[in-house]
Amino acid sequence: MKTSVALIGFMGTGKTVVGKALAHRLGKEFVELDALIEKKAGRSIPEIFRDSGETAFRALEIEVTGEVAGRKNAVIACGGGLVLNRINIDRLRTECIIIYLTASAEVILKRTSREASSRPLLSVPDRLGQIKDLLRFRRPFYERAADMTVNTSRRSIDSVVARIIGELQENENYR
Repeated sequence: MKTSVALIGFMGTGKTVVGKALAHRLGKEFVELDALIEKKAGRSIPEIFRDSGETAFRALEIEVTGEVAGRKNAVIACGGGLVLNRINIDRLRTECIIIYLTASAEVILKRTSREASSRPLLSVPDRLGQIKDLLRFRRPFYERAADMTVNTSRRSIDSVVARIIGELQENENYR
């Protein structure tokens, strides 16, 4: 039986805010992979991207995912690109039910617009176009990895959390 939940999805779909609320409701530890990566690197993610590149960031992501993947009774908020490396999903799957949070490109743009400078992949003139392109590319990876999918576009945090809890209660592989 799996006792942890991993939230995957594109930036701005609510992984962190939903993850914190879900962990609180379930009485589980909340783990944010990007924060652990920053702690391990001693730098912010934008600094890692700028100074070392995306490849170095993804290597750190694989390392940190390996360190947390086996945790029990946790809600893990994963970075948006974590699914690009199959090893990450394979590791998470050992102890986690994987939930794919989705949102429309327009909602993602609105949610991420205030912090676009801290999101390296959105440092482009046409952010909506970039979001649509990345969503189109990543969607199959998210869908392949997911045990369940929840669209967060027009839902409150409480509504998303309630939906996830309802789905988890019905899942015979989760306790």
